[in-house]
Amino acid sequence: MISNQILQNTLEGLKGITRIDLCMIDTEGKVSATTFPEPEDYVEAAELFANSPADSQLMQGYQFFKVFDEHQLEYILLAKGESEDVYTVGKVAVFQIQSLLVAYKERFDRDNFIKNLLLDNLLLVDIYNRSKRLHIDTEAQRVVFLIETSRDKDGNDIEKIRGIYGNKPTDFVTAVDEKDIIIVKELGRDENYEDLNKTAEVILDLFKGDVRREVRISYGTIVSEIKDVSRSYKEARMALDVGKIFFPESQIVAYSTLGIGRLIYQLPIPLCKMFISEIFDQKSPDDFDEETLITIYKFFENNLNVSETSRQLYIHRNTLVYRLDKLQKSTGLDLRIFEDAITFKIALMVVKYMKYMETLDY
Repeated sequence: MISNQILQNTLEGLKGITRIDLCMIDTEGKVSATTFPEPEDYVEAAELFANSPADSQLMQGYQFFKVFDEHQLEYILLAKGESEDVYTVGKVAVFQIQSLLVAYKERFDRDNFIKNLLLDNLLLVDIYNRSKRLHIDTEAQRVVFLIETSRDKDGNDIEKIRGIYGNKPTDFVTAVDEKDIIIVKELGRDENYEDLNKTAEVILDLFKGDVRREVRISYGTIVSEIKDVSRSYKEARMALDVGKIFFPESQIVAYSTLGIGRLIYQLPIPLCKMFISEIFDQKSPDDFDEETLITIYKFFENNLNVSETSRQLYIHRNTLVYRLDKLQKSTGLDLRIFEDAITFKIALMVVKYMKYMETLDY
């Protein structure tokens, strides 16, 4: 449960304070951490000591100690030296490591609970019982952030985020797959969606130095009960996917800003194909030339304003009207009419969605 790197850092820290060499050997005879060379020379002695009834013993110029985790022997600790001071340092080291084991087990229990909560693997009664046992407030305001980083194999990304949010007992940083990192963040009473966006920007800044990877962040809606955290997670998951389709230039996407995109995302592909066939008569917006597409998008961008669109396209108003008339003859839709414009806009989004889903099939 606890990593060898953490044990190594602990022993090196203790040696830096006491100037006494230390070593940790697990119950299988493997060296987990050490501050002196050739610790394998003491593995056999450690195994003999592990099978003895003593809690500590002096052998080969080293003090041997047993490290337990809830009455289960986990490690043998060696402290170099035969003096009373070395014995005291050894006992302090045992206490420190046993405290770490307890802390990491509690963190594991909380992490396991949060993972199962996010994935809807718990009954309602279990959610509240385990929350009480783990001292987790069931009625605090929370939101789920999802960070897609194409994580490195060493897990540095998740530790980077834990460095900011993982140290707070009310926040949780975890992962349920190899791609994404999840933050379940508790919010203050006055925090709103503007504050959530600022939090997302802070997270994004952590990865600004790595230009090789594209980081995307999404977040769900704010929930007020622990049982609804999974809903916020699902919303964040949808926001991440929908954002790739309809807001590819945005690195931060909120579920509350998805608009009609989240409805289109839930449509079955056969229905989408039927809709496009009815609107464009066996054609697709991909069949339009670049000039027509630029005109369409600019017209929508300017809220169907003919004068402003023609100005930004550097064309005469009559030229724009001609293009819109030509499009109307081709599709039967007049973009100057609001209802037709909405239909056309939805059709463009549906085509985007279909193309995105096709890429997932390959």
